[in-house]
Amino acid sequence: MASLDISQLRNVTSGAVKNAEKLNSRVYNVLGDDGKGNEQAFSIIFDRAVENIHTTNAYLSDAENEEIKWSLGQTDNTHDLSIALQKAQTALQYTVAVRDRVLAAYREITQMQI
Repeated sequence: MASLDISQLRNVTSGAVKNAEKLNSRVYNVLGDDGKGNEQAFSIIFDRAVENIHTTNAYLSDAENEEIKWSLGQTDNTHDLSIALQKAQTALQYTVAVRDRVLAAYREITQMQI
C-alpha cells in the first residue's frame, strides 16, 4: 500500500484525521514529536542547521568534482554536471537565506530592552 503524506490533506472534516495531521505534519510540528519539550528546541534547530551546512558543502564538493571531471575530459555527460551545479546553487541559496533569517532574529533579540 502506498504511503500518504497527511500534510497534503485539505478540507478534512474528521477530527481524528485533523489531530493526526497536527501531530505528525511537518507544517504544524516543525520540530517533530520527540517528547523532549521546548527546553531542547534550540539544540534540535541548531543540529539541523549544522546538518544543512554539511549537506550544502557536500553538494558544492560534488559540483566541483563534476566540473573537474568535465574539464579534464573524463566525462562527456553535461547533464550530470548541470544537475550537480543546480543542486549546489539551490542548497547554497537556501543556506544563505536561513543564515540571513538567523542574523535578523539575533539582531532583533539584541535590540530588545529588558
